[in-house]
Amino acid sequence: MQNNKEKVGLIWFKNNLRVFDNRALTKACEDNEVVIAAYFFNPDDYRKTHWGFPKTGKYRLKFLLESLDVLQTDLQQLKIPLLIAVEKPEIGIKQMVKDLGISNIYTQNEWTAEEHLIIKKVKKQTGIPVNLFYDQFLIHPDDLPFTDPGDVPDVFTRFRKICEKSWQVLPPIPAPPPMKRSVVLENFRSSIPSPKELGLDPAVPDPRSAFPFTGGSTAALERIDHYFWRSKKLGFYKRTRNGLVGADYSSKLSPWLANGSISARYIYEEVKKFEKQEIKNQDTYWLIFELLWRDYFKYISMKYGNEIFSLGGILNRDYEWENNEDRFEEWSAGKTGNDFVDANMLELLHTGWMSNRGRQNVASYWAKELRQDWRKGAAWFEAMLIDYNVHSNWGNWMYASGVGNDPRDRKFNTKTQAERYDKNGAFRKRWLQHSLF
Repeated sequence: MQNNKEKVGLIWFKNNLRVFDNRALTKACEDNEVVIAAYFFNPDDYRKTHWGFPKTGKYRLKFLLESLDVLQTDLQQLKIPLLIAVEKPEIGIKQMVKDLGISNIYTQNEWTAEEHLIIKKVKKQTGIPVNLFYDQFLIHPDDLPFTDPGDVPDVFTRFRKICEKSWQVLPPIPAPPPMKRSVVLENFRSSIPSPKELGLDPAVPDPRSAFPFTGGSTAALERIDHYFWRSKKLGFYKRTRNGLVGADYSSKLSPWLANGSISARYIYEEVKKFEKQEIKNQDTYWLIFELLWRDYFKYISMKYGNEIFSLGGILNRDYEWENNEDRFEEWSAGKTGNDFVDANMLELLHTGWMSNRGRQNVASYWAKELRQDWRKGAAWFEAMLIDYNVHSNWGNWMYASGVGNDPRDRKFNTKTQAERYDKNGAFRKRWLQHSLF
């Protein structure tokens, strides 16, 4: 494949599916004459969990497949082939290192248990350097105004105020220039698998969806262009973000952020441009505020490790939880009899999306009204949400369930929430499909 004098680097893609503002990719291109990219569909991510449903659902998979298709095209412009494998990364990478003469691996750093273990196995089985990059943050860990993650406060407001006193966000970097030459790897797979190959049915778009998401960095950039620059809806973000129906009540950037089709740093930079060129107000600040919340849950998971997955959460609370399968079937299928909860759960079931307001209500209902094991609800969200990321999902579920970072331990009244945020019943009518209102 290569001249023996050429250095060959492997960029191992995970939740960083972009070519711009990707420091792992840029460093791989700087260090090597030839760069090969790889993405692994780990069978463990498509098995059934002990809860009885798949770890990854069809809507999240659809969004991922679309994102990989765009990434593969973008990498071709850089003369970098993207290899696709349906196997465990530690097995596939070991074979690639052996057959392709790879001398260095570049990838995004992870610290939650499953992901960290895979990195550890890759290091052990290949015996070559694995260069790790924290590219999923707004504020890089080296720039955090705390000595180490253990010093991160357990209340978000304190974290935010300390961070804002010494605010530093690294500027996004452009995509690297194309490599001097490309390589053809005929003995390795480059085709993206079908849902069926991974054991899932294809996701069929639901006509009731107010915003049918498309995966990939191209769609992410188009969304920013629309929401920021053409519609200028960013200037109203805080005032509309609790909406339930429509494409523009919120930024809806979280799916692309979750799989790394776009970076938090890039969004931050665009917000700052908007504030200079259009308007700076509480609405523009609030989008940055939400990006900081996203960082916060990453640092909480770094601080507490596997405690974020434990029944007692990071507070080690000894609540009594039930695990009633009938309650779960009703809740997950949108058949609880609570119209606001059901409408939100049906939107999730048929689209892989739910509004922020909806998530708070259905999680509170599951954990505090029904008193069911909150981890099962979190696992259902993991399977279903197209914008799932481990830190925000489990952090928010702990928060909603009274075992995490909510100092007030609040409980949502779904009836008054519906009256406030769905006054005319438009959202419930859309998903319940009968005239209760």
